[in-house]
Amino acid sequence: MNKAVIAASRFGLGARPGELATIGRDPDGWLLQQLAGPARLHRQLRRLPDSSTVLVEVQDLRREERKKKNGGDGDFVKLYGRTVRKHYIDQTSARYAAAVETDTPFHERLVHFWANHFAVSADKQPVPAIAGLYENEAIRPNVTGKFIDLLLAVEKHPAMILYLDNQRSIGPGSDMGRRANRRQREQQIGLNENLAREILELHTLGVDGGYSQQDVTTFANVITGWSIGGTNERGRFAEGDPGKFEFRDAIHEPGDQDMLGNRYSQKGVKQGEAVLRDLAAHPATARFIATKLARHFVADDPPTVIVDRMSDAYLESGGELSAIYVALIHSEEAWTTTNSKYKSPHDFVISTLRAFEHTPDNRRFVVGALDLMGQAPYRPGSPAGWPDTAEHWGSADALYKRIEWSNAVARVVGKRINPVDLGDAILGEAFRPETRKAISRAESLTQGMTLLLASPDFQRR
Repeated sequence: MNKAVIAASRFGLGARPGELATIGRDPDGWLLQQLAGPARLHRQLRRLPDSSTVLVEVQDLRREERKKKNGGDGDFVKLYGRTVRKHYIDQTSARYAAAVETDTPFHERLVHFWANHFAVSADKQPVPAIAGLYENEAIRPNVTGKFIDLLLAVEKHPAMILYLDNQRSIGPGSDMGRRANRRQREQQIGLNENLAREILELHTLGVDGGYSQQDVTTFANVITGWSIGGTNERGRFAEGDPGKFEFRDAIHEPGDQDMLGNRYSQKGVKQGEAVLRDLAAHPATARFIATKLARHFVADDPPTVIVDRMSDAYLESGGELSAIYVALIHSEEAWTTTNSKYKSPHDFVISTLRAFEHTPDNRRFVVGALDLMGQAPYRPGSPAGWPDTAEHWGSADALYKRIEWSNAVARVVGKRINPVDLGDAILGEAFRPETRKAISRAESLTQGMTLLLASPDFQRR
């Protein structure tokens, strides 16, 4: 298969009409240049507020609601809901507008990949108000730098801390922990292992990375005090710089800590940063993220040889993410002739809109489409993120919903776009003769467009 087709569909977010010819001049170079320098920020992303501003706004509303008796005043509950929903829609609308309109879709796909790797979920309040801002502030600026910089930015972001309740985690030997023990309040506040566990299991070493439950507990002690300014141990606003990362020494577990065969004698926030640096440099981390990247870009069961090559590139470069991407791009296995990846709903919707070169005026359109197909933006349901294999997305019911949505879209655009011409423009050599024949025999342009969007040619990348 033509490398331009693979570059656009597998590495990118789906071709726009006319794009395959541009990519075809130098597919490898087209990808590599997207790793050089900062990506241009879409105009809608530039208009968004920062997460600390939004957190102060929504937390003030929650605080006002708590003041009311009998479970809260209905007006404040509705106002809170409307405010959070507006921020969520603003951020998702900007995210998908950027994906549809970007000239650097490989870079944008990397942003989406890492946001899913370091997943937070808008199912938990107040995360829906800042989930997109977390992606823009912690993920987007760091996808082509060192992994340690990405890791530090993610674990210190208010969205991650709030999602995994680390602002509530108090070391038993800390000043506050000792006072609580004296007052026999230890059941109300204490150590929370959520963030420590997910860093080890999902963000760095992987579930088979060689750590123990004791390592989890030790790490949880290490990162006590990693909190948010303006919150106390129960998550309410108190002192500090509201909505921004703050290390709170009063709840940090003091003393040296032994973890994964290493002793950490650093003080305060430096202790947690030291652990993260060692985790980022660990061979298990290199293999874990190489496997996930290969699974995302190459195949559900990626070849061992490409995982080895990417893992080696990561370790030899000292954790440079661009090095692992270059190893991926230069691997022959990444350019196989079979469209081995089945698109997630997220990929399907973006590639459809890119094919039509259309950014919906209705800012809720994409959210509604992804809700229908079971992949609501920023709502993966767990810290593990969305699955990245066809097994999860390829059920009969899921396919029916895709066809249903394809038909609805086709009714809107089907009368003004010839589906055979569009198939040629966006699929190139991946547009099989049998698919072309079936579409050409359709009773209407609308039916033909539905067949194109629902075809294996378009559904795979």
